[in-house]
Amino acid sequence: MTIVLGGGISGLSAAYYAANNARNSAVILLEASSRVGGWIQSKTSPTGAIFEQGPRTIRPVGLAGKNTLNLVEDLQLSNKLIHIGQSHPATRNRLIYADEALHLLPASLKGIFKTISLLDRPLINYLWTDLKAPKISKEDDSIYNFVQRRLGQDIADNIISPIICGICAGDARKISVNFLFKSLFEAEQKYGSIVKGILANRLKKVFSKSKDTVKENNAANLHLTLADIAEKERWALWGLEGGLEQLPQALANNLRERGVKIQTKAKCEKLTFKSNHIELLINGNIQECSRVISSLPAKNLAELVQEQHPTLSAELEVIPTVTVGVVNFEFQGDVLPLQAFGFLVPPKENLPLLGVIFDSCVFPHKSSTVLTVMMGGAWFEKYFGPNPSEEQLLTTAIDHTKNILCIEEEPVAYNVAVLKDCIPQHVVGHTQRIKRIHDYISAHHIPLRLCGSSYQGVGLNDVILSAKQAVCDIVQ
Repeated sequence: MTIVLGGGISGLSAAYYAANNARNSAVILLEASSRVGGWIQSKTSPTGAIFEQGPRTIRPVGLAGKNTLNLVEDLQLSNKLIHIGQSHPATRNRLIYADEALHLLPASLKGIFKTISLLDRPLINYLWTDLKAPKISKEDDSIYNFVQRRLGQDIADNIISPIICGICAGDARKISVNFLFKSLFEAEQKYGSIVKGILANRLKKVFSKSKDTVKENNAANLHLTLADIAEKERWALWGLEGGLEQLPQALANNLRERGVKIQTKAKCEKLTFKSNHIELLINGNIQECSRVISSLPAKNLAELVQEQHPTLSAELEVIPTVTVGVVNFEFQGDVLPLQAFGFLVPPKENLPLLGVIFDSCVFPHKSSTVLTVMMGGAWFEKYFGPNPSEEQLLTTAIDHTKNILCIEEEPVAYNVAVLKDCIPQHVVGHTQRIKRIHDYISAHHIPLRLCGSSYQGVGLNDVILSAKQAVCDIVQ
């Protein structure tokens, strides 16, 4: 029997892939709360607008992006999928709010030859800075230090730092470049320059393209998958009509139909690994299984294994998390100064906002404007203290958003949520820590595999792929 701990998107995905590979072995999913879906939660306003408390859009690129689209297709959700292309305003228009103004980031190759309002020279000049900067051999570094060293402080402060706020609500001065921007870091370490590394990799792709063309021609007449269509049509982002929560709901329904038992309000209090089985203490009762896949946050798993494996527990416990305040607004009519994906705020602005997403620009809703304000992150307690009230978060969000976007109207609907410890922070040394964790599990022959945002990435594509890999590893 396989037990999956955690009923968020990674746990549900792990149970799905485990059921596919079960070979007559039972699969049980245990979730401590009263619902499955984790941080993915879609709510509906009185007018039918979708308020997303967690993820809302997904990028289809790369192996992980294709894997998620394959899952969507398998779950028969293709008819609910909505997408936008590369020319859509939400794809082309990305904004940074700094020095009391909104600044548009370059959206094409031509843009790197122009001086944008955030910087004092064209982006192409910063690439020249990279070519002149000395190579420094390191095992890891913070993203901020890396970008400052290779491209300059302006880029680190005004562009990269707010982007990191958007990716993981984190501080670029702490996040690992070897983990989050691995290819750029490896370019410096191998070639001594980001630019040289990118050019070298481009040349490799050119030489391998002729082989790929033969494969493409042979496959031209075969059935196109959803991932193939996304690549062919150059999708930029996709979502689901009615909200992204339909994905975990479809997973849960699929699992129940196939006989997978999903237990909510089932809190695991301890894991004990015996010679031929595992004992789980669930709500005070012992339950046994042959293998465990944990999608729990690393800190939570650390508590469960602390007594038997204190070394493993110590490594898991130090993976930090941040809390994000999320406020969704709906305004009557179009109140936006321009159509865009939204804007991010650099930490140097000393504002409680991480950024604002223009939801109704990405996926329009009737005649209203829907916005999502993200606040706090690595600076949550600095701005809000340990236990802010809903009114405090709402007032902060509405005041700053109306001021920045010059909105005079009051919202006709809103939703406030505090997502406590929702995003793990992959800080400097994370790659080495994850290797130590996996090495320890392997060396001690523990029938335990890990998935979820604590380990291989915080994006929805990342956690789904990590679930698939965890199942492959434990089955083998």
